[in-house]
Amino acid sequence: MNYEHFKYEVADKVAHVAINRPDKVNALHEPAWKELKTIFEQIDSDPEVRVAVLSGEGKLFCAGIDLQMLMSVKNVENIECAGRRSERIMQFVKELQAPINAIENCSKPVLAAIHGGCIGGGVDIVAACDMRYCTDDAYFTIKEIDMGMVADLGTLQRLPKFVKPAVVAEMAFTGRKVGAAEAKDIGLVNAYFEGKENLITEVNAIAQTIASKSPLSIRGTKEVLRHTRDHSVQDGLHHMAVWNAAMLLSDDLTAAFMAAMSKQNPDFKD
Repeated sequence: MNYEHFKYEVADKVAHVAINRPDKVNALHEPAWKELKTIFEQIDSDPEVRVAVLSGEGKLFCAGIDLQMLMSVKNVENIECAGRRSERIMQFVKELQAPINAIENCSKPVLAAIHGGCIGGGVDIVAACDMRYCTDDAYFTIKEIDMGMVADLGTLQRLPKFVKPAVVAEMAFTGRKVGAAEAKDIGLVNAYFEGKENLITEVNAIAQTIASKSPLSIRGTKEVLRHTRDHSVQDGLHHMAVWNAAMLLSDDLTAAFMAAMSKQNPDFKD
């Protein structure tokens, strides 16, 4: 599919998604925000896609939300009723949250390949990805505090699940830049690499490894990990038992066993 504000292609079961507004340092305006949601809903439903890689064109990964779009919320001042103004702002925020939720809810793993800056809404986006990798010159900043705002698209909800809450608090209160080495140290990224070319090469290799596995098992693993994050151990174990009761006996299981016995690589159906 062709998109106006993203590059999108599928090769060898991997969807390559690149934010493509380099003249705007990949700040996302309303049309781009809507395309982001559509893209990850498409990836979720496309049987030809087993994993996705999200990157950015130009000099940095993403500068967050386009300021013109952000300022459009002031249009609600024309609504006389205070209750209705508040209701419209809530709808506006939920509309912005929806594309990022689509990344997290996508049944396929999403790997973020981050170069340069990852700012404001960019942090919201990568926080919803399953794994994050960056260049050695990358940096991350929760910029909303400098705009007189509270980060509202998922950073404050998702980051404390895999980064120490006190570190997230410091980032959110100060808006300071977190470089690649520190991001690796605090668990914000899995690894960092020298230069964007090496980054993309390494992340694509990881994506290809994931794509070679049982797609049913990969989707199940993502679902179980997501459920476990938000539930107790006992709830998670019960969910796992129910999942395997429904999914364990599959063609993928047979293909994996047969491949192991013949010492060959399994060939899984989409």
